[in-house]
Amino acid sequence: MKFHKKSFYKIKLCIVVIFFCNQLIAQKQEKLDAFSIAIKEKLDLNKSSSFFYKAGMFFLNKEWDSVLVYTARHRNLDKNQNKLKDYNHYLRGYSFKQKLLLKEAKKEYKTISSNFKFSNLVTFRLAQVALEENKFEVAISYLNSIINLPDSQYIYLNKGDVLQNLGVCYLHLKAFDKAEPYLLDFMHYQEKAKDTLGIIAAYGNLANFYYEQYKDNLAIPYFEKAYLLSKSTNDFKKRNNASLNMAVVEENRKDFKKALQYRKEYEKWHDSLNDQNKIYEVAKLEKLFAVKQKQKEVSLLKIENKAKIIERNGLLYSALTLLILLGVTFYFYNEKIKSNKIIMAQKEGLDELNATKDKLFSIISHDLRSSVNALKSSNTKLLDNLEEKNLEALDGLLQNNSAIVNSAYSLLDNLLHWALLQTKQSYFEIEALRLFFIVEQMAYNYKPLMLDKSIDFNNKVLKKDIVLVDQESLKIILRNLLDNAIKFSKPNGKIKIYTTYTTDNFCDLVIEDSGLGMSKNTQNSLLENTIIVSKKENKDIIGTGLGLQLCKSLIQKNNGKLAIESELGKGTKMIVSLPKTTLNG
Repeated sequence: MKFHKKSFYKIKLCIVVIFFCNQLIAQKQEKLDAFSIAIKEKLDLNKSSSFFYKAGMFFLNKEWDSVLVYTARHRNLDKNQNKLKDYNHYLRGYSFKQKLLLKEAKKEYKTISSNFKFSNLVTFRLAQVALEENKFEVAISYLNSIINLPDSQYIYLNKGDVLQNLGVCYLHLKAFDKAEPYLLDFMHYQEKAKDTLGIIAAYGNLANFYYEQYKDNLAIPYFEKAYLLSKSTNDFKKRNNASLNMAVVEENRKDFKKALQYRKEYEKWHDSLNDQNKIYEVAKLEKLFAVKQKQKEVSLLKIENKAKIIERNGLLYSALTLLILLGVTFYFYNEKIKSNKIIMAQKEGLDELNATKDKLFSIISHDLRSSVNALKSSNTKLLDNLEEKNLEALDGLLQNNSAIVNSAYSLLDNLLHWALLQTKQSYFEIEALRLFFIVEQMAYNYKPLMLDKSIDFNNKVLKKDIVLVDQESLKIILRNLLDNAIKFSKPNGKIKIYTTYTTDNFCDLVIEDSGLGMSKNTQNSLLENTIIVSKKENKDIIGTGLGLQLCKSLIQKNNGKLAIESELGKGTKMIVSLPKTTLNG
């Protein structure tokens, strides 16, 4: 059946975008098992280089910010840094790449010497960076230098990834005659390896390749193969994409009955994927709660057992003399009073914690439900406008969806940090830090949001300002306060961060905005010494108040203080006072 090319051009572009996304995802799901083992062996041999060892462990745990912190310390302070500098540059380059700081990643990779043990892997990483930057000719030059390596040198590198990326680069450049051999080789490579997910990706690449050239008779069989093969996997994402592509194919064929069936299947897998993520998060919370309950039970059993042993021994020796009996009786009486006081104190603490938990989950569940309902409603409108091909409305709806998802993610992130802080599981190390660079890094992460609202931002913190603080908790504090400043600022507003010194021992970090401001009662309520989360005052702003409660706890743990200066309609100053210091030399 021949398709009418022009009438379905936009639908075809939809499939092209879907498969290019799959190609990028495939590049990120890299097999680093052999490389991880090699890194672990290197760490075991260099435990004396403590900063490098910590950086490597954070690398294996995929904590990229911590990798960058400890590789910098290793480079500046470790006397053994010269013999490990190539490893250091690689860990930094990979971490920058994961944080999408491509310019910094490329700089680190290019600093690595040519005799590095993993030089072929470094070349592949440079090709990945070039591909992310849409510099396809540069990526091809890197990939061509390693495509003809003997199989014995593909220990830490998957040849299939090289073949796929070459095919994708040529496909971007519309060099179809050059792209086809690599895409076919990639498919044969995956079939030989019997990698089901890799084969699905390969079929998708070829389907996209032929569809891009309007060779529908060649493209559609690969779409169908990818769909049928995806049904044998437990990967909801693969099933989801394959069903959607088949729906578009059938719509192009004008077989709307089949297209509707595939659309329903797509919705089923899409919902299953969302449910799987929700179940995972709920299971984590339930497991954490169950562990806490079990710990309480064990503690109570220990207290009961101890009381029984003491009572038994008292009965055995009470027959010796009346004096000993009276003494033991008096002793147990005191112990009982103490135990009752402890139990009452624990009961009050548990009641307070339960009240906090109920309040917290009430607010969070309300906000999450609001976000999900808003997202569901927006998606319904999105589907309607997609059918009508109303691009302007689609753009607005996608921007709205992005804001809702970002808000929900920020809420869950704050909840995680709050839970870690309450259970004393967070890693905490106070050290001397320069405020300017931390502020600069946080502001960089929020630059797109500030540009979207045309907010004028100024970092007036002096580079000489140094405070004693835990770096990760300071980032969380700045992230929440900066997020609030943006959230409560009007378009074309101003945000300024600077420092002042009101005492000799503290440095006051001020986050000032020209936003909505707040009343005196609201300020006093926010500064109250309570762990109960406050309900939000402004109903037009998404949030629970959990972020500010988290900031207060972290500031207190860093031996600091929080103050607020604000007037309704005249903006707000959030003042974080932190212990200051100086660096020797």
